[in-house]
Amino acid sequence: MELTDQQARVVTIVASYWTISISMVYLNKMLLSPEISIPAPLFITFYQCVITCLICVVAGKMSHKGGWWAQFPEARVDVNKAKEVLPLSVVFVGMITFNNLCLKYVEVSFYNVARSLTLAFNVVLSFVLLGTRSSDRTLMCLGVVVVGFFIGSAGEMNFSLLGTVSGILSSLFVSLNSIFTKKILPVVNDNHWRLTFYNNLNACVLFVPLILLFETELILSNVDKMGMVFWSSMTVGGCLGFSIGIVTVLQIKATSPLTHNISGTAKAALQSVLAFWIWGNPATFKGIIGIIFVLGGSLLYTVVKMRENAGAAAAAASASQPPRDDSSLPLVDKRGAGGA
Repeated sequence: MELTDQQARVVTIVASYWTISISMVYLNKMLLSPEISIPAPLFITFYQCVITCLICVVAGKMSHKGGWWAQFPEARVDVNKAKEVLPLSVVFVGMITFNNLCLKYVEVSFYNVARSLTLAFNVVLSFVLLGTRSSDRTLMCLGVVVVGFFIGSAGEMNFSLLGTVSGILSSLFVSLNSIFTKKILPVVNDNHWRLTFYNNLNACVLFVPLILLFETELILSNVDKMGMVFWSSMTVGGCLGFSIGIVTVLQIKATSPLTHNISGTAKAALQSVLAFWIWGNPATFKGIIGIIFVLGGSLLYTVVKMRENAGAAAAAASASQPPRDDSSLPLVDKRGAGGA
């Protein structure tokens, strides 16, 4: 069966999202492996932020060509705006730092389980900071995810407490990043790419003292590993980090937010399965069950939330409609067709 042009476009975008996302995780895992690279997550993340800033500058220079490039604003530095974005950047640095620390210390197959509590933190922070209560169905879905986290942790043969704690903290900062992003976006006129530029620019500055404090000795002792392959891999990692933002937006536009989340869940499942084969991660019964619970609960949560949001939107739209004038309509017996 031949695909239509639209179907082929959707398949290409989804495949690109899967390929870039999985490749980014696997490449970062390699870069964080002491056997073939420098296990310096702060330095690696700093360099990738630099690459993102440079891409933003180049893309902004190309915006005058119009077309696809028109979405990128010119990357000008406004110190006052950079200061206003700084609170988000602090959260952003915490998010990507703990994310890479988690990836450094845990098996790739366990990575999705270690970072699975983002949804739970979303609900907790929404209640604490915004006073938003979640439905019983939503809480049940989260319960499945939390149970999966503990089962998967118990079944991990090469369990790392530091890696798991880093995963939990990464999940916390992911939730905070979502809240702060909504708050800070108006500062840059709701432009996602301008926020990306300022966020990564601030992050570059914030990473410098952290690198000097925690990783200087590690970097200096591994200078011999900084060859062409290392810098090429680092640069590709930075490009993948920028590209994931592009393909995420494209996938949402080509499908829907629900389909995007389902695609992300399926991608995470494939990522974990491939990890058992590519990285030789040991598989246990509890580990597999943990992955199934985490991904299944996340998928159920997405479906439930989308339905609840759609129902709330429909109710709001109905409430906003003016009352109907029935004075010109014929009278109807409200007891129904059967009379009584």
